[in-house]
Amino acid sequence: MGAARTVLKTKVGIVGGGPAGLMLSHLLAGAGIESIVVEKRDYETIRTTHRAGILEHGSVKMLTDGGVSNRVLTDGHRHEGIDLRFGGISHRIDFQDLVGESVWLYPQNEVFVDLAAARARDGGDVRWAVSGTEVLDLTTDTPKIRFTDAEGAGFEIHCDILVGADGSQGVCRRAIPAEQRRENFIEYPFAWFGILTEAPPSAPELVYANSDRGFALISQRNDTIQRMYFQADPTENPDDWTEEQIWEELQLRVDGPDGFELKRGPIFEKTLLKFRSYVCEPLRYGGLFLAGDAGHTVPPTGAKGLNLALADVQVLFEAIESFHATSEKDLLDGYSDQALARVWRAQNFSYWMTSMLHTRADAGPFERKRALGELTGVVASRHGSAYLAEGYTGWPS
Repeated sequence: MGAARTVLKTKVGIVGGGPAGLMLSHLLAGAGIESIVVEKRDYETIRTTHRAGILEHGSVKMLTDGGVSNRVLTDGHRHEGIDLRFGGISHRIDFQDLVGESVWLYPQNEVFVDLAAARARDGGDVRWAVSGTEVLDLTTDTPKIRFTDAEGAGFEIHCDILVGADGSQGVCRRAIPAEQRRENFIEYPFAWFGILTEAPPSAPELVYANSDRGFALISQRNDTIQRMYFQADPTENPDDWTEEQIWEELQLRVDGPDGFELKRGPIFEKTLLKFRSYVCEPLRYGGLFLAGDAGHTVPPTGAKGLNLALADVQVLFEAIESFHATSEKDLLDGYSDQALARVWRAQNFSYWMTSMLHTRADAGPFERKRALGELTGVVASRHGSAYLAEGYTGWPS
């Protein structure tokens, strides 16, 4: 027999200390509901993992109105549109004019920093750098989380509700028996070759470029660090590319008669991001509820990943709060269907953006010209532009 484990009791046990898990813990604390969060990574690893971040107005509202932090407003960058660039010409999609909303450029690791600080400020119980995490007794009234903490001590959390917010590679989704879950997914035949560079912004807002050579995204991180991507083969090795080759390829994909020139600088990170869309149905098994990437992933083209996770959390929080106050399970029972309705809407939007902007390696002239016709239709129609603007900035809850 192994060493005895210390038993901890709480209302909600949360596996995963990324933005989804921390936001849920924060909201629960505000409603007087105890929770414990366990996370396999250490704080510094998450803080220093550079990930892009476009926040919908609803996500910004959760951070600011919920008392997490106002840093997104002071340190983030408000964007009131994007450029769709094709045929070497940029076409601005004006979010404010079309739907009266904006998005904020605010890296995901900064969202994490804000949430972790709020949990520490409010005395939240977050256990970093745990190992050997298991979830069990999921169909009982007391689901459990077993783990070993950073000092090697064993614990077992007994809770009323267990939340899996541990990402696409976590243990929670895999704890659902295969016959109890439907896995919906597609693999895309391309990837994004991404860089981080020390340079000023090349444009005031994001530029989504469709070219004969494939897609490119000219994004930003802050005033001195920029993030850019170009469509690549999923088997590409970033280390095979020199800085000069990368800059030449990016520039070729945005070239046009307006003379748009990228602002160059030293490249200090190269990555390859493969594309996959995935949805687990349902998002619940007994006392286990999945949120964020644990239940679904989207390609980054539509900027939906983090925003979908926070939308899940909002729905789940309201269900848990209702159950805590009334012992009624109606909202908990409806969580999966309600969350999945938005997930599938976002999957469609992300698939549409991805398909419209990318060029498959085996695409013939018909497919190429059809995609350009679709882009032309979007920018030529106020209704088409408004559809994109509404999807990008976020639908109402």
